[in-house]
Amino acid sequence: MPQGSLEVLLVSAKGLENTDFLRNMDPYVMLTCRTQEQKSSVAAGKGSDPEWNETFVFNISEGVSELKLKIMDSDSATADDLVGELTIPLEAVFSEGQIPPSSYNVVRNDEFRGEIRIGLTFTPEMRRERGFQLEEETYGGWKESGEGY
Repeated sequence: MPQGSLEVLLVSAKGLENTDFLRNMDPYVMLTCRTQEQKSSVAAGKGSDPEWNETFVFNISEGVSELKLKIMDSDSATADDLVGELTIPLEAVFSEGQIPPSSYNVVRNDEFRGEIRIGLTFTPEMRRERGFQLEEETYGGWKESGEGY
């Protein structure tokens, strides 16, 4: 399994279902990679087509295979509403190293709720053998003794 860091570029969303009745919603995104969770800024008043252009970095360790996103609508008087969610498998970015910003479907209750645009970059951790350091030798050959035979 790969180890390293995953950089997530949260670009924008479009066509999101507005969960607010009389005004534009204030969407934000919760990004979860196994036990690590991060939150985007709130795109206040941006409604169904918010833009974030934010970058998040996650540490990738054994057993991590997907990135989960939940798009929420920030509400001041009541609990935040779930707009939709998605799960992105990470095998492709582990093998390719980078996936340019692409659109992914957002769903809620198995129904399409819009699209979100995300780019992914994986940087593998350089592994070192335990106890050994690979250093270039700075001297060569036999050491010469100062004494003659």
